[in-house]
Amino acid sequence: MTEPSKVIHVRNVGHEISENDLLQLFQPFGVITKLVMLRAKNQALLQMDDVSSAVTAIQFYANMQPSIRGRNVYVQFSSHQELTTVDQSQGRGDEPNRILLVTIHHMLYPMTVDVLYQVFSPHGSVEKIVTFQKSAGFQALIQYQSRQSAVTARSALQGRNIYDGCCQLDIQFSNLDELQVNYNNDRSRDFTNPNLPTEQKGRPSQPGYGDGGNMYPAQGSGARGGGGFPQMGNASAIAAAFGGGLPPGITGTNDRCTILVSNLNPDRVDEDKLFNLFSIYGNIVRIKLLRNKPDHALIQMGDGFQAELAVHFLKGAILFGKPLEVNFSKHATITQGADTHEYSNSNLNRFNRNAAKNYRYCCSPTRMIHLSTLPQDVTEEEIASLVEEHGTIVNCKVFEMNQKKQALVQFETEEQATEALVCKHATSLSGSVIRISFSQLQNI
Repeated sequence: MTEPSKVIHVRNVGHEISENDLLQLFQPFGVITKLVMLRAKNQALLQMDDVSSAVTAIQFYANMQPSIRGRNVYVQFSSHQELTTVDQSQGRGDEPNRILLVTIHHMLYPMTVDVLYQVFSPHGSVEKIVTFQKSAGFQALIQYQSRQSAVTARSALQGRNIYDGCCQLDIQFSNLDELQVNYNNDRSRDFTNPNLPTEQKGRPSQPGYGDGGNMYPAQGSGARGGGGFPQMGNASAIAAAFGGGLPPGITGTNDRCTILVSNLNPDRVDEDKLFNLFSIYGNIVRIKLLRNKPDHALIQMGDGFQAELAVHFLKGAILFGKPLEVNFSKHATITQGADTHEYSNSNLNRFNRNAAKNYRYCCSPTRMIHLSTLPQDVTEEEIASLVEEHGTIVNCKVFEMNQKKQALVQFETEEQATEALVCKHATSLSGSVIRISFSQLQNI
């Protein structure tokens, strides 16, 4: 074990976990002086006021598995004795300014200028908004008429979610003195000058602010396709789902389609169970369990973007008692053979229809599963009976949407929900082949 330090290293921090969640986990043990979220690695570094507080916390959680929002997190002493730097990007921290730099974490819904205006305008007169994509994720610069309005907005909104359980606001004061807005559209707006043009197709609205200006189609939500992700045929579906801003940590530029999954439980896992889990993030071409390494498997996804989603959201997820190691493979494809399972023509692949809708629902495993394509006369008792062998059911609800029966089942842990999904997705219930995915709802 690393020698004791007042800095605690937290692993398996999914994007549904907020800074406030981590603070609540460690505040009982003493004063927390710094917290750094390493979103791209699903990790966090947290500094206590002194070493003894950190030791107490580590000892406590050595005897009791810490869990946040149904996800087990793993804590240990960091190799750092002190956190000395925090990347402020374009922000200048706590020095007040009328321009705010806003980073949006766990962005499951499209983010536009209009949405941001609705959120920030109650706190003062908003003059200009510019949005862009950077390595830290989707960001926006919001200029108020007065510095006091910006201070009020930051105080009221820091750490809050725009939507229930997602789109969390991380707000700093920007180091800019004035925003330059050239176009009025979904990604930038000058509310003091309504006569600006809406930009020429293919031109980034703010070439100086973002490092991904040309990555997304230029037309609004991008539903007409065109400009983004040239290596993929489904660019329009991706753009429509994410509104031009991908989840934090997703680049959209990966072109490796094959994934290596390790630390599997070989006694419980087979190709179909892996298909059920990984098909949440894209279409599956083929899967191969490695006979010489029974806890390893290769999974070929439909394209590089889908592979990136799977690696991002499933790294560290627990399946049959083991945290998954999910990485890109050195193999470009999986060679067809007797020991491979083919899924390219499977009608169970989820992204053949409604691709944009399926991208929007991509997330790390949660405690809640959503069941659809159910028999019209299904009961909550039947649903509970179907999945109860996989864990403790906290709540179960059957409801109707668009005249079709659906259900939500909330488990005690995300691991239990994951097991239910991989074992029961695509099984038959009273003649209906049911479909299961994770739900981002916190409670029923």
